[in-house]
Amino acid sequence: MRRLVVLTVAVALAAVASADVVDRPTGIKIGQRMTLRPYVSLSVSYDSNVNGSQNSTGSKGDVLWNINPGLGINYKAENWALLLNLYYQYHAYMKKENVGRYNQHSYGETLRWNWSDSRGVEKGWSLMVSETFQQITMMDDMSMGNASSYSADRRNLTFNAAAQRRFNEHWHGDLNGSYYMMDYDNDTGRTGVPAMYGWQRWTAGAEAGFAPSRWTDIIGAVSYQGYLQDNVKSSRYSRDSQGYTAQIGIGSYATERISYRALAGWSRFEYADNAATADGFVYTLSGNWKIDDTLQTMLMATSYYQPSEREYLSKSRVDAISWGIGKSLIRGKLRTTLDMTYRHDTHESLADGAIDYKLDVVTARLGFNYTLNRFLVWFVYGEYQRSMNSEHERKSSYADYERWRATTGLRLTY
Repeated sequence: MRRLVVLTVAVALAAVASADVVDRPTGIKIGQRMTLRPYVSLSVSYDSNVNGSQNSTGSKGDVLWNINPGLGINYKAENWALLLNLYYQYHAYMKKENVGRYNQHSYGETLRWNWSDSRGVEKGWSLMVSETFQQITMMDDMSMGNASSYSADRRNLTFNAAAQRRFNEHWHGDLNGSYYMMDYDNDTGRTGVPAMYGWQRWTAGAEAGFAPSRWTDIIGAVSYQGYLQDNVKSSRYSRDSQGYTAQIGIGSYATERISYRALAGWSRFEYADNAATADGFVYTLSGNWKIDDTLQTMLMATSYYQPSEREYLSKSRVDAISWGIGKSLIRGKLRTTLDMTYRHDTHESLADGAIDYKLDVVTARLGFNYTLNRFLVWFVYGEYQRSMNSEHERKSSYADYERWRATTGLRLTY
């Protein structure tokens, strides 16, 4: 899941509407290095399918109010920078049958630290450490295809670290590692909702690159992934899984405005301490094209193996691709954006082969941000999602569904 979240967020940062993209406020200065940016947004949405019902049962729409205060803290020194963001959200539905069920709190924080003793291709070191915590409300995240039939309130915790050494203008290498934890509130089987099972992942990897010119970088990368699941505590199968991946490819710049990275290779996934294995071709692709000063587009794609995010004793392969484009208009006051994501999941069960299935999820978003003045931004955006399950006899458990949401609101940033 983390990789798709990173994929979606990366596209969003480049192309999805954000109040910080256009005419960024100066914030509250503390000394010469620290800036505080408190903000609050109030929005109203119409959700066509609040509980993620499959099409045949009839979906139920509702109006959703959302208040979201937060605080951004930036600290910039000569060769390092620290970014901290804290946020809180309260979601309130209008219909009586949804108020007690879905009115929920969400909150989280993100911390990122960067340090470097060199610039560009100069010889030297670069370090990055980041951490993110999220408490996510069951029905208020459309980015991952979370219909109610397999969704729950959940907590995510992520740590990432990377160290890069630039030896000279041609050679470079890096070491990286990460930890990811997902914990569901209903992992004991809450009435009316299928039990979800949390899991943890830790990774370690290394990468080496040789750049014969400024336009080409030949890259090789290897990584190890370890997993521990909560879903097999009383099973004869082990809770431990592991994977290995090796890729090679190219990157760098095609022109001054186009950057790219394309890696491909092989991955082996050993599920439940080798009770089941999967081997296959995997890839990591990304490209960014700054067409002009007001127009930019990005494309990203990835594939990987992991324990299933939803089913007991199941493993899955995920293939995902995202594309986004953003355009600034009216002297930078208006920004319009469009992004699309397609995800294909192939699930295989150790316990019951009858529940093997394939799932396709398509998500599209269109957004507009208009800067009214130095402090206030008006935003409008729409989201559409379609989930399609290839195993039609299992629709009662893994429903096909459609869902769209239209939102408008104001964001005040000091």
